[in-house]
Amino acid sequence: MAHYKTEQDDWLIVYLKYLLFVFNFFFWVGGAAVLAVGIWTLVEKSGYLSVLASSTFAASAYILIFAGALVMVTGFLGFGAILREQKGCLSTYFCLLLVIFLVELVAGVLAHVYYQRLSDELKQHLNQTLAENYGQPGATQITTSVDRLQQDFKCCGSNSSADWQHSTYILSREAEGRRVPDSCCKTVVTHCGQRAHPSNIYKVEGGCLTKLEQFLADHLLLMGAVGTGVACLQICGMVLTCCLHRRLQRHFY
Repeated sequence: MAHYKTEQDDWLIVYLKYLLFVFNFFFWVGGAAVLAVGIWTLVEKSGYLSVLASSTFAASAYILIFAGALVMVTGFLGFGAILREQKGCLSTYFCLLLVIFLVELVAGVLAHVYYQRLSDELKQHLNQTLAENYGQPGATQITTSVDRLQQDFKCCGSNSSADWQHSTYILSREAEGRRVPDSCCKTVVTHCGQRAHPSNIYKVEGGCLTKLEQFLADHLLLMGAVGTGVACLQICGMVLTCCLHRRLQRHFY
């Protein structure tokens, strides 16, 4: 009977090892995905960050990068712990999974809070940026961000091209008679903003505000979906690690 029980324990340990190994592989791939989404957010979409009032969006991306890198390192540790069947390594692996889970939880809360106030922040700050900061000395980064925003989203102004009528830049001599910035034009050439006709500039219902809000909402949703997927894998991994750790304790003592 004792021999049968020992064989049963051996079979359960082998089964748990393979199951945890498969989980760890998907966990490592998930970490790579989290890292990629975080880096993509900062590298490809960093041009829009200057028009946002808060740094919450960027902070969420940095947290994802940190969590993704930690997941990949933890994944390698997990492979070693599984192959060696060392309880100390399994305990460390479990603790790291818990830390990563908490980090992703913080990122998820930040993303959710930012999503709730996204619309109000954009309405207030984008209008202010266009009216007061665009084209001003020392605001080159903001000017570049707004120009890229209007070209990428094919829009003009916060709500409409009429928003530019109250812009400090448009009312200044530097505008050289422009009614809108050149970045509003469908085909950008020097001084093309002097003609604010629908055939020449983008006339989009809702302006850049609606398009930027939708873009950020979709991006936050993507970040949340990736983070949630990895978090679910982590819960499974913590359960499997606990089971394997207990089985190893019973097997050796």
